[in-house]
Amino acid sequence: MQYSVPVLDRMDLLTQEWEQQADQRSAFLRCYALMTGNTLRAIDQSQFHDPRWVAQLLHHFADYYFLALDAYEQNDARTPAVWRLAFDAAAQQQTQILQDLLLGINAHINYDLVLTLVDMLEPEWATLSPEQRSQRYEDHCHVNTIIAATVDSVQDQVVTPDSRWMGVVDWALGPLDEHMAALLIRRWREEVWQQAVQMLATTDPDERADLRRLLAAQSVERSEQILARRVDRMVGELL
Repeated sequence: MQYSVPVLDRMDLLTQEWEQQADQRSAFLRCYALMTGNTLRAIDQSQFHDPRWVAQLLHHFADYYFLALDAYEQNDARTPAVWRLAFDAAAQQQTQILQDLLLGINAHINYDLVLTLVDMLEPEWATLSPEQRSQRYEDHCHVNTIIAATVDSVQDQVVTPDSRWMGVVDWALGPLDEHMAALLIRRWREEVWQQAVQMLATTDPDERADLRRLLAAQSVERSEQILARRVDRMVGELL
């Protein structure tokens, strides 16, 4: 797996350290590592139109997570609000494991991924043909299939081993099951693509800044719903 070593090694080492310390941030990072590993395998198997571009995106995407983590641990005021909320919740150890997972997934998809896509697409967007733009979108969507196939592994390796698993879904997350979780992430990632395209079409710096502030506010609002155990509202979007 030619692309795997640096990013997966860092994830695995940090996850092991956090698990030994009973640090609840390990839940999301273990999940993230599983999905990253499966995506890297798909890249090696040439499942994408442009495997090299997807690999670059994957690593740039991971950079956003580690930059947020480093900023948080240095008590940097520039830590994105949605990540500060997720890391604070894990530190307080008053959340259930599925809440920790969703807080991380929300921050990384609904905030980081929009910015990652803009970073990756902006240098080339104006020169891409409609077919090439469509292929970029199709590569983005193919990751949804990989995520859906990873959900069972996340339950087996991340959720089920936790002693708090029994009753968590009914107590904390309502009707969210494996199928609904995959659908929710798919819906989020579709919104993310549309938000990235909107940013790419916005050339005015003030308007771009407004879109970024709105993005941050929306991601924080979703995290607040997760903390308030109102995931039923998110699932309702799918029905």
